[in-house]
Amino acid sequence: MRVSPPSLTLITDSSRYPDDLLFSVMEKALKHGLDAILIREKELSSAKFLALASRVRALTSAYGAALYIHTQVDIAAAVDADGVHLASGDISNITAVRSWLNDPAKTVSVSCHNLQEIKLAEKFSADFLFLSPVFPTASHPGAEHLGVKTFIDMASQSAVPVIALGGVDCDNRSQLQGYGVAVISSLLAAADPSLAAKQLLN
Repeated sequence: MRVSPPSLTLITDSSRYPDDLLFSVMEKALKHGLDAILIREKELSSAKFLALASRVRALTSAYGAALYIHTQVDIAAAVDADGVHLASGDISNITAVRSWLNDPAKTVSVSCHNLQEIKLAEKFSADFLFLSPVFPTASHPGAEHLGVKTFIDMASQSAVPVIALGGVDCDNRSQLQGYGVAVISSLLAAADPSLAAKQLLN
């Protein structure tokens, strides 16, 4: 199943942004068009991850936004998330994840960083992919970034819908017209999350 990817995805990071800030920002952004949240938490125990996912599910449902869970298929099923997101090293697991979810309405998206991974995402029929990092990013300091030209060149060769990830902010968003974007600090560290959401939706 191919679907239209979200226009603006907020990725969680409780190691840098605690729950009280996270939920405050999420609600403000959801009110102004944020249409997806991806819970990506590598440090949380399963119990804390489940508790967080349950709270976010309630919030996204209230605003008609999508909820995606990184890797934890069991938690995605438990909270009735809209889909599962996999790291680039797990692209070949898409078929197994779909089988486990056993629901054609649920999406499986993946992270990609090069053309080889994009082609693998196509082979295993990902619903959409996050191509990163487009710009230098605080979450992966020092990592080599694609730049806008390379991003657009790669994205244009993808049969799978592409979302731009990595260092996207309100200033450079306009360079990525036609693509959905995913962000962390551009919303969670914003002085005015409502305005930031509007600008990132552009």
